[in-house]
Amino acid sequence: MKAGIVEPKAAIFRLYGGASSHNNSCMGKLKFFSVAFALLFALPALGEIPQPVRDDDYSPINMAEAKLGQLLFWDPVLSGNRNISCATCHHPRFATGDGVALALGEGGIGLGPDRKPDPSNMPEQRIPRNAPALFNLGAREFTTLFHDGRIEVDATRPSGLRTPLDEDMMTGFASVLSAQTMFPVLSGDEMAGHYSENDVSKAVRRGIITGPGGAWDIIAKRVSDIPAYDENFGSVYPEIAAGREIAFTDISNAIAAFVAFEWRSDDSRFDQHLRGEEPLNGDALDGMMLFYGDGGCSTCHSGPFQTDHDFHAMGVPQIGPGKAARFEAGASDEGRRRVTGRAEDAYAFRTPSLRNVTATGPYGHDGAYASLVAFLASHVAPARALEDYDRAQVDLIDLAGAADWIALDDPIEVAAISQAVTTQPVSLSDVDLAKILAFLQNLTDGVAVAGRLGIPQSVPSGLSIDR
Repeated sequence: MKAGIVEPKAAIFRLYGGASSHNNSCMGKLKFFSVAFALLFALPALGEIPQPVRDDDYSPINMAEAKLGQLLFWDPVLSGNRNISCATCHHPRFATGDGVALALGEGGIGLGPDRKPDPSNMPEQRIPRNAPALFNLGAREFTTLFHDGRIEVDATRPSGLRTPLDEDMMTGFASVLSAQTMFPVLSGDEMAGHYSENDVSKAVRRGIITGPGGAWDIIAKRVSDIPAYDENFGSVYPEIAAGREIAFTDISNAIAAFVAFEWRSDDSRFDQHLRGEEPLNGDALDGMMLFYGDGGCSTCHSGPFQTDHDFHAMGVPQIGPGKAARFEAGASDEGRRRVTGRAEDAYAFRTPSLRNVTATGPYGHDGAYASLVAFLASHVAPARALEDYDRAQVDLIDLAGAADWIALDDPIEVAAISQAVTTQPVSLSDVDLAKILAFLQNLTDGVAVAGRLGIPQSVPSGLSIDR
């Protein structure tokens, strides 16, 4: 159940924050060493406790590019019907998510839990997966994105990236974070719009993505036709100032720079503890020891951002439309298997980072758990939790005709999800879980949750901003 084991004395030293300046007084040193030695003799085997996060763990940021990206992130001009921005589903009010299990994209009006179907343009279905948080995506170790990892760094490919799209479509994206933006703008349920209702959705339906008249080209021309954007792009990218047209990849690269700067998160109480500035204590310290010890949490939630960036089948109940194609029956979501085609990857999803986790609910790839307490309890015994799952905890936005329980009403599908689980049950009491929760609360970075540049007063398109 443990990750790599560290030498006990070193573990204690780092667990309690080390001999920091906070402990430089005689009383501080006595307190530190007395607690350290007391812990040493009662210490369970510990997983690898991460080193403090450093500046060079992140890619450098061009601030002019990030400020341009801020405007684009909040501007609905990138959506087919000019009514949805990146911020609609990734809003700081909801810790860079949207506060709901499964969102309504195109055809929805309002924000977060208040979002409702638009009677004049009803949604076709819910977005099939929960909107992931955006914290620390500018860190170098984030090389795989989305719940199923369908986009990732791949040094064997000319573009350096592997995605479901053709290799020649990948030219110009500066990073994996930049490349991930290409998917929402092409999704009819997210930003592109329903078939045949705008120029972007029509291009997507015909399969024309790149090149003149393609969906990305249409979006880029919309942006370049706005004088303030045209001038701004020229000031950030010299080749555009020299005459090159704005490309969708320029838009994507700017948004990536903004996300990387805006939601860098490395100044929580946990970070201060690791830097030796202010040690954790009480239930938070006990919870940390469980997290990296007998709780086994760090087996998957390892490293400085509490993720191994790998994929695990944890028996999360499947709700909503799933990821089956429109012509397929059922509402299954086999996660990583849809990317790799390997049977052993069925129902496995990427380990999420736990930074700011107490603010980023609902939880699970489909938001099946409304509370973090319930999600933690399910991880103790995943197969049993699936069997005992309480559907009443999910507060789904009302959508007439939505078949949200198809998967859970199918005994064969439920059995397949359960059988895919490889994690062994862990013996943790309610007190233990409460202590782990106390530790997780200390992963919150208030500056990152609020955002650094914030919501702009206006965007160059003149369209309204989701506030």
